[in-house]
Amino acid sequence: MKFSWRILVLWTLPALVIGFFLWQGAFAAAPTDMGKNTASTRMTYGRFLEYLDAQRVTSVDLYDGGRTAIVEAVDPDLDNRIQRLRVDLPTTAPELIAKLRNANISFDTHPARNDGAIWGFLGNLIFPILLIAGLFFLFRRSSNIPGGPGQAMNFGKSKARFQMEAKTGVKFDDVAGIEEAKEELEEVVTFLKLPEKFTAVGAKIPKGVLLIGPPGTGKTLLAKAIAGEAGVPFFSISGSEFVEMFVGVGASRVRDLFKKAKENAPCLIFIDEIDAVGRQRGAGIGGGNDEREQTLNQLLTEMDGFEGNTGIIIIAATNRPDVLDSALLRPGRFDRQVMVDAPDLKGRLAVLEVHARNKKIAPEVSLENIARRTPGFTGADLANLLNEAAILTARRRKDAVTELEINDAVDRVVAGMEGTPLVDSKNKRLIAYHEIGHAVIGTLLPGHDAVQKVTLVPRGQARGLTWYTPGEEQGLFSRSQLLARITGILGGRAAEEVIFGDDEVTTGAWNDLEKVTSLARQMVTRFGMSDLGPLSLETPNGEVFLGRDWGSRSEYSEEIATRIDTQVRTIVEHCYREACRLILENRVLVDYLVDLLLDQETIEGDRFRQIVTERAQVPKKEVALP
Repeated sequence: MKFSWRILVLWTLPALVIGFFLWQGAFAAAPTDMGKNTASTRMTYGRFLEYLDAQRVTSVDLYDGGRTAIVEAVDPDLDNRIQRLRVDLPTTAPELIAKLRNANISFDTHPARNDGAIWGFLGNLIFPILLIAGLFFLFRRSSNIPGGPGQAMNFGKSKARFQMEAKTGVKFDDVAGIEEAKEELEEVVTFLKLPEKFTAVGAKIPKGVLLIGPPGTGKTLLAKAIAGEAGVPFFSISGSEFVEMFVGVGASRVRDLFKKAKENAPCLIFIDEIDAVGRQRGAGIGGGNDEREQTLNQLLTEMDGFEGNTGIIIIAATNRPDVLDSALLRPGRFDRQVMVDAPDLKGRLAVLEVHARNKKIAPEVSLENIARRTPGFTGADLANLLNEAAILTARRRKDAVTELEINDAVDRVVAGMEGTPLVDSKNKRLIAYHEIGHAVIGTLLPGHDAVQKVTLVPRGQARGLTWYTPGEEQGLFSRSQLLARITGILGGRAAEEVIFGDDEVTTGAWNDLEKVTSLARQMVTRFGMSDLGPLSLETPNGEVFLGRDWGSRSEYSEEIATRIDTQVRTIVEHCYREACRLILENRVLVDYLVDLLLDQETIEGDRFRQIVTERAQVPKKEVALP
């Protein structure tokens, strides 16, 4: 358990105060004169009068305002020795003084000291002192804690991390796979180091660079590389750190950030996830978040207002450029918008080479083959892939990462952890037919992606998997390719119906049906690939603001909606009939591949395509609507 000084103070301070007052009360109740007001034996008041009448009392000392007496008396039972006795006197005994005077007995009165008032004053003074000292200590201990009470007056201060020379440990050589983005940003570094090279021809330093790309493509890594290369003061902050629960704090922090930056110009400011503060204004019901809009307005003013921000370059990163305010994206604020997309084959190979530097890779492992097997992987995905392979290597107690660990790592990253192998049963055979149905149709149709692997090894929630290798950098899809993809997705359901009958069809294809319906609807409403003609009837669900299009309706009539549903059904039903036909005509091939899959549990893509080529009974042809 971590020791906390604040908890110690909070518990110790009340204990000290309570102990002090208990000690004060005990001290005030004690006798005032510890030297004389003591006696070992007590005597009753009646016996004291008897001793007084018998002239055995030699002296009397009165204490506590006449309520207590210390008597020196001769005791005949103890050989007439003088004994000190304590007597509690009644409150009404006025005749006692007269008797002492008549008997010529020396007596003295000792007035009580007024110590109670002194201790009361000290108690009233010490308690505030202890309280103030404890609170001071508590605030001082918490002053280094972000957001602690010691920082109550620093809400308006910027939380940006500042480094005079950012030593991130990352250079441009450590960033691979995004060469175009690197070239853009290398110019920014040159602007900072050699501004005269550009000003000599009238070029101005850009004010802002916006890095746009999906998660994991290396936007933050690029910012670290710029900081490491530039050698100028560097401020880094997240967009979410501007806005707090208090009104005006975000705008105040923006002002403070740019004030510090101007004092250290030329410098760099990096704002990560700028969409947290830069969303479009006036997009919500009732005007949106006013505090967020104030912060954005202040940021727009600081970037390109009357004063300007000479010598300050702002680099921001986001994966949601569609939600950013248009004023933030205009020239003069973010002059450059750099796309940081997933790397191509050459880029993936470069990324793998960077992340393989500190790992022991077996000589027979080809990074190029890994790059070919991972289209669509981002830099973060590739780094995670090699890390998972290294973990598997250590778990298996090997000295270097081999091809087997790479393959298992790819499977784990794509589909999840390996589950318990299926036992031989009717369900296992049904799953085998389902996966072989996908793979056979995907291999027979020319417009379909190539089969990479068919397996019965469960991973994640899937009981079996058929993986495909997408074509390199496919950005555009033809109508025949989309139809082939729909047919391949329906291959599993078609195999279940052809082999086991309509009554034995299972729920295993529910996810396939969702994909098929969505893809067919996009063909009709977005891509213009139906009898409705080249019309875009629906837009992607890109709006993320509640209330932006509140109360809007579809831009087509109910008749068109009915025709859309009819066209979607026509496409899906045609592709399903084509899938059933291919399975039925290649029944012998399907049975052979199922037996082989049940025996080996995994069939690699190259071997699978070779078997289909040798045993297929129908020629390859494209799927076309009637």
